[in-house]
Amino acid sequence: MKKVVLLVTVMFFASFVFSQDKDKVTQTIEQSSNGPQITFDKVVHDHGTIYKDGDGNCKFKFTNNGNEPLVLSTVRSSCGCTVPKWPREPILPGKSSVISVKYDTRRMGAINKRITVLSNAKTASVVLSIKGKILPKPAETMPEKTPGTGTTPKTK
Repeated sequence: MKKVVLLVTVMFFASFVFSQDKDKVTQTIEQSSNGPQITFDKVVHDHGTIYKDGDGNCKFKFTNNGNEPLVLSTVRSSCGCTVPKWPREPILPGKSSVISVKYDTRRMGAINKRITVLSNAKTASVVLSIKGKILPKPAETMPEKTPGTGTTPKTK
C-alpha cells in the first residue's frame, strides 16, 4: 500500500512539474521570436596559401535578421596576431555590417585562429575562424642575360 501511495504522489508531483515546464517552454518560444538575430554569410575564411608579409585581411559580413537593434558588445581573437575591427553602433533590423580581421602574415606556418563575437542577439556568442598557411617568400633573382646572337651592339 505504501508503494501505491508513493507512486501516486510521485505521478501527481511529476505532472505538476511538467505542466509548469510546458508553460515556460511556450513563454520562451514567444520571447525568442522577438529581439535581434545575427546571421553571418560565412563563419570560416580560408586564406589558402599566402606568402610572408602578404595580405592577411578578411571580412565577415553579417545581417541583423531580428526585429530589434543588434549591438556587438565585444569581438575578441584567440591571440594577438589576429586583430578584429567591428562596428560600435547598433545595427538596425534588416541591415548588414562587416567585421574586419587582420592576421599578421609575418608569422610563418599554419593559420588556425578563432574570433569570438559577443552580442545581444538570440545566439549571444558566435565563433568565426580563419585558416590557411603562410610560406616564405620565394627568392627574388635577376634573370641572367645569356650571350648569343643579337645581344651585342652592331658597329658600323
